[in-house]
Amino acid sequence: MGNLEGKTCLITGATAGIGYATALEIARLGGSVIIVGRNETKCIQTAHSLTEISRNHSVDYLIADLSSQAQIRAIAHEFYRRYNHLDVLVNNAGGFFMRRKVSEDGFEMTFALNHLAYFLLTLLLLDALKASASARIVNVSSGSHLHQHMDFNDLQLKRSYNPMKAYGRSKFANILFTYELSHQLSGSNITANALTPGMVATDMWKFGNRWFASLIASFMKPFSQSPLEGAQTSIYLATSPEVAGVTGKYFADLKPISSDPGTYDPAAAQKLWKISLELVNLPKQVYIQ
Repeated sequence: MGNLEGKTCLITGATAGIGYATALEIARLGGSVIIVGRNETKCIQTAHSLTEISRNHSVDYLIADLSSQAQIRAIAHEFYRRYNHLDVLVNNAGGFFMRRKVSEDGFEMTFALNHLAYFLLTLLLLDALKASASARIVNVSSGSHLHQHMDFNDLQLKRSYNPMKAYGRSKFANILFTYELSHQLSGSNITANALTPGMVATDMWKFGNRWFASLIASFMKPFSQSPLEGAQTSIYLATSPEVAGVTGKYFADLKPISSDPGTYDPAAAQKLWKISLELVNLPKQVYIQ
């Protein structure tokens, strides 16, 4: 892994699980770490833990429920108030919802938190990423995207909600977004890659009901990696000199692999991009140029 002294790194969903493990390793490597979480008390405790363990005092936090577009905009504004560039953005926060829920903006919660949050936060922070000599965007997806597709006639799953379908499609969207983002950033100083962490024992399932969360945890435990093990590919993509300049790839176990064939459809990626711009109220032209 590379030395990250002088690098500014933002990790969402970093108060537990894979996000925490990623933030800790980046802090150990000397990077300035900004964690994003929903709960202020937990953010303060996490920042203290990261500082104490890594002995790195450049740890900061931003508070937001990333299913809320207003709160995403608020932390982006606050980021620019505190910092003038961003070297690494790790979009890690996500959720799984047993029953269909709607965000404060009126969108199905899985889609809002797992896709639109990645999309909006990344585009709002692009100027900071461009201000870096060499920036990286790391999008945490999942093998759950396999055998899924984007139903553009029912992105909000209003007709028939299934939690596994909602989650898998949101992770499929992460990869479509990553590939289109990489394409639009071609020739720039910014790379964008996606990854699957594999099966990891985290508290993501807490968004479901307690009975289901307990059942999932019991089922997954014998087959799951620890959060630190699951974070290795995120850490690798965020820090390793080996992937400097590598972009538009999907990784597992520190290696690029093929994602579902449907994720390579440029028409689908461009359509999702256009719709996402509309849903987050950003200009409808190609936003990056």
